[in-house]
Amino acid sequence: MTIAGSPFDKLAAQYDALWTRTPIGISQRLAVWRRLDAMFRPGDRMLDLGCGTGEDALHFKSRGVEVYGIDASAAMVGVARNRGVNAHRLAIESIADLREEFDGAISNFGALNCVARLEDVASALAQRVRLGGCVGICLLGRACIWEMFYFAIRGNPRKAFRRFTRGKTRSSIGADVRYPSRRQVEQAFGCHFKLIGWSGIGLCVPPSYINEFNDGTIRGFSAVDACIAHWPVLRALADHRLFIFRHL
Repeated sequence: MTIAGSPFDKLAAQYDALWTRTPIGISQRLAVWRRLDAMFRPGDRMLDLGCGTGEDALHFKSRGVEVYGIDASAAMVGVARNRGVNAHRLAIESIADLREEFDGAISNFGALNCVARLEDVASALAQRVRLGGCVGICLLGRACIWEMFYFAIRGNPRKAFRRFTRGKTRSSIGADVRYPSRRQVEQAFGCHFKLIGWSGIGLCVPPSYINEFNDGTIRGFSAVDACIAHWPVLRALADHRLFIFRHL
């Protein structure tokens, strides 16, 4: 399948500086790892959907997990490969073309928000992930309390409530983005996977574009998130939501 140029190609060279290595990026990613590390053991084979520059792949590789990363952005794949990641250019929508079997899969920080039909992804993953294997997906949430407050007090209700838009919206870099509800995510995966838990990622820690706080404050926010971001109601107000499924 031929893949058109990805909107994320233009971000690849700066992505780690803009997100991965920032205090907010580090805090949110560590929160994901704290919950996913127990899902994978040394020797497992993991599929990383939307691997980007390979930060997650390198983390799990350091823990003895074999990672096969895919991304629609050729530039992102190039950066990941240069860092030693087994990365391949492939759209998430095309994972049915893979023939390998995996012990589990992850998709971090909104890659699946750019996919039109989560049902198709779940069906394809059911063919690639062994029975009993875990799938961890981290998506942008629909009701981010930080975003609503930040833009509302600046007199920009359109941005404050943009995640409630039905269907797709166009991001600033030209990518089509959707914000599925918790119920929609669970329904999409429910035919093949059982939801075993979900939590908020970035409840007190704000989205990356809110940069008014120093490193110490972000670390403090992160410590609070570790205690409360999984609580009912509060978890639904986070920047991202991490869902963990098990293949039935």
